[in-house]
Amino acid sequence: MGSQAVNESIVLCHSCDLAIRKRALPSGVRALCPRCHSPLYHTPYCSLNGMLALCITALIFFTPAHLLPMLELHFLGSIRTTTVFEGALAVGHQGYWIVGLAVMTAAVFAPGLLLLSILSQIIIVKHRLHSSFHRKILKKLLMLHTLLTQLSMLEIYVISFLVSAFQLSDFASITFGMGTFCFTMLFISTLFLLREYDLEHMWSLLDARH
Repeated sequence: MGSQAVNESIVLCHSCDLAIRKRALPSGVRALCPRCHSPLYHTPYCSLNGMLALCITALIFFTPAHLLPMLELHFLGSIRTTTVFEGALAVGHQGYWIVGLAVMTAAVFAPGLLLLSILSQIIIVKHRLHSSFHRKILKKLLMLHTLLTQLSMLEIYVISFLVSAFQLSDFASITFGMGTFCFTMLFISTLFLLREYDLEHMWSLLDARH
């Protein structure tokens, strides 16, 4: 048991293979190799409780962001509203089903799965679920994290409806709906969550759960 603890406190530099004993670091501080000054490890700035709060906040805004109207257009006496789902379905009905599927994946499915994945990871680590079943789930979630992050493109959707609103402003009166606020808050909370999330640190927590 003692030799295992010693081995876990030793880290090798990826650049020069120097063996260095790990020490506790303040939040947000990165340890550097004393020989080649390459980054070694760091302590994440945000705690598990902080990431949990951000994740729950994003999930609270997730449903209204996709179901409430994003834009309200007043044109020639008529009023039209649209949501994220309606926009993606409208694109698909026009024959561009690949584009509609891409919108649904990047703005709905991938972000939702990413948030649920991070929430599950935090719950498993926070409540010290040490069974082999929970370890397998945590490992699979960590392996899928990079893919889900790459597929989630909330920022592109935010930019797209802002550009659309700007282009249509010359022809119609446009009002941002409650969905716009919820989607923006979803984007901001997800952005800060991914900024504080550290995949390498989560892998280290999995390795420490033997």
